[in-house]
Amino acid sequence: MSDTEAKNKNIAAENQTEVSAPTEIGEPTEGAKNIRWYVIHTYSGYENKVKDTLTRKVHSMGMDDTILEILLPLQEEEEEKDGKTRMVAHKVFPGYLLIKMEVNDRSWYVVRNTPGVTGFVGTTTKPIPLSDEEAERIINGESAKKPAAVNVKAGDRIRITKGVFEDRTATVLEVADDKAKIKADISNFGTTTTIELEAGSFEPLP
Repeated sequence: MSDTEAKNKNIAAENQTEVSAPTEIGEPTEGAKNIRWYVIHTYSGYENKVKDTLTRKVHSMGMDDTILEILLPLQEEEEEKDGKTRMVAHKVFPGYLLIKMEVNDRSWYVVRNTPGVTGFVGTTTKPIPLSDEEAERIINGESAKKPAAVNVKAGDRIRITKGVFEDRTATVLEVADDKAKIKADISNFGTTTTIELEAGSFEPLP
């Protein structure tokens, strides 16, 4: 994104025109509430800012029993750089937040008029909740770890960084289809042995 585009989005977020809640949604209910998970769309890159702003609004307006939780789904992935593996959190759905709430005129208005929010996922008059299965899959997968992908090809020379063959060199024979493992030949006491290595346990040689 260019600086101009980012500036325009920032201005749009800060000067967002207020939107009235559709009349079809209805008034807050008494007693048991119909609490469901919904998805709201935000300007890309504004997810955390929207989450923080909306959380403060909910607390200050005493709506903690109507808007229960705001979630930015993240997934930790292993990334290899300079021979070191580290865990990095990535957004599962950039530009979207999950929100657990009862939808009524007041809650819809509060969410929809938060700077940076462009709307609910659903029809123009009523947000569509996630099914229990969809919500559970997204939330439970929030901290799932995605294996690092190998960055070598057959014929490359590598140095093993973990395991019983640490610091030994080997030649890549084959890379698995999912790029999570490789097979390599290593010279061992005058003979050549084929071993299997996982991503993150070796580094390519220059």
